[in-house]
Amino acid sequence: MTVVPVPRDPVDDRVSAPALYRAYGRSLLTLTLRLTGGDRHWAEDVVQETMIRAWRSADRLDPDAPSLLPWLATVARRIVIDDRRRRSARPRETGDGPLAGLRAPDGMEDLLRSVVVSEALRALSPAHREILDETFFRDRSVTEAAASLGIPVGTVKSRVYYALRALRAALEDKGVTP
Repeated sequence: MTVVPVPRDPVDDRVSAPALYRAYGRSLLTLTLRLTGGDRHWAEDVVQETMIRAWRSADRLDPDAPSLLPWLATVARRIVIDDRRRRSARPRETGDGPLAGLRAPDGMEDLLRSVVVSEALRALSPAHREILDETFFRDRSVTEAAASLGIPVGTVKSRVYYALRALRAALEDKGVTP
């Protein structure tokens, strides 16, 4: 392993970013490729972030150090660890593919259905509306509906039958298949 001195800018004696990248970029990329499991894009991002941190910390670096590679490798390793923790802390993104065909319920279909059913109910005779109100909307049995309306049980049954037929026909007229 060759020892590369800390690259300095000849003008102001600070760490030169391009010289730092030329001196350590290839070695650091090789190391980060191993740390990232061969993910080149991630490894390049880690190298770039490592170089930025080195440039920002130029005043704290040891000018007498024979090489910055150990320090850069430690910084890169910590960046990879932080990235892994960050990725595991949030759910994996899947993109928009699975959501493209998903319809979000906005309540509009239910509203339209209730309007159509209300209009179809208004098209029924008062006796048919009354019997459906008693049996379906008030959830009464045939016997309870007969007692409430004061009519025989057989009349309730036949009115429910004909009221449902009339309601089905009214819904079909409005283009709804029940």
